[in-house]
Amino acid sequence: MNESLLRELVPAVIGVLVRRGADFASAEDAVQEALIRALDTWPDDPPRDPKAWLVAVAWRRFLDAARAEASRRGRELVVHVEPPTGPVPAADDTLRLYLLCAHPTLTPASAVALTLRAVGGLTTRQIAAAYLVPEATMAQRISRAKRRITGLPLDRTGDLGTVLRVFYLVFNEGYGGDVDLAAEAIRLTRQLVALTDEPEVAGLLALMLLHHARRASRTGPGGRLVPLGEQDRSRWDTGLIAEGVAILQAALARDRLGEYQAQAAIAALHADARTAAETDWVQIVEWYDELLLLTGSPVVRLNRAVAVGEADGPRAGLAALADVPPDLPRYAAVTAYLHERVGDLERAAELYVEAARAATSVPERDHLTREAARVRQLLPP
Repeated sequence: MNESLLRELVPAVIGVLVRRGADFASAEDAVQEALIRALDTWPDDPPRDPKAWLVAVAWRRFLDAARAEASRRGRELVVHVEPPTGPVPAADDTLRLYLLCAHPTLTPASAVALTLRAVGGLTTRQIAAAYLVPEATMAQRISRAKRRITGLPLDRTGDLGTVLRVFYLVFNEGYGGDVDLAAEAIRLTRQLVALTDEPEVAGLLALMLLHHARRASRTGPGGRLVPLGEQDRSRWDTGLIAEGVAILQAALARDRLGEYQAQAAIAALHADARTAAETDWVQIVEWYDELLLLTGSPVVRLNRAVAVGEADGPRAGLAALADVPPDLPRYAAVTAYLHERVGDLERAAELYVEAARAATSVPERDHLTREAARVRQLLPP
């Protein structure tokens, strides 16, 4: 199948649905569902008119979703008028749905992708970006997961680690992306903490609270991105920070370190600094070393390079990038920052431009474009 043809057709198909009356977000979701269907059926039965086929399938998906949404709102209205009697359950159906979608027959990666799409409401594009894979690859992964559990009884909950990964990705998308899911991820993780005795669950909750505490300061007027070092720390929610630190300390005392506890420890060190200059970067590097042992993640290596650059100087940070794949998102932005600190302004400006082109959001692109312009102004005439 020609995946490039599919990508070329997506904007046109979305445009047709919008002209028929769909809002852009709903049209995009419907087209993503149609793409999954295309990847599943076209290899064996290619259509004569690919665009018409996609429009027809996407429009049906949109109508089905619109009817389901109308039905859901009707049920919510009934609940609002006639609230149920009896005690409030410790965990609602949403949490149970997350647990069930992480089905034991699925691989962790497939379970996470399917749950994010079916329950979390993220688009295939957003999930692919979180996993650093092409959108078509993620669409196929979700399609295979759906086929695998079709007809199976959903009576067994999945692996706890898989569920935590889902919550982590949902929070990240809600915290920094287009869909506001951060508060919902925190709510569900609180419920999971009450149901389990695992320090990693508490570590994830602490991580969420510590990041959420900074949310008000992350953007300026017009949605302008504000980097951590420039944020107004008086706007940080000290109540959430205190709660997150207390939960983290209790989890670490169990002496069963996991990746979410290590990430929360890094976030706590940032939260503890009264100013950016007072950040304990040496301790942060040590926690990144722990995190790297736990995960081996290239993203962790990239973030560690930033911390090394702050703790030991920008040249040490550039040296730490040697083991990081250059095609990793944010690699060019980090390299630009370190080159600027070294004093190589011309190369820094070039890299900021490159990073802006590869940005995955408008605020990030605009921020990196401004950084490139700022550095260019520092160049000698």
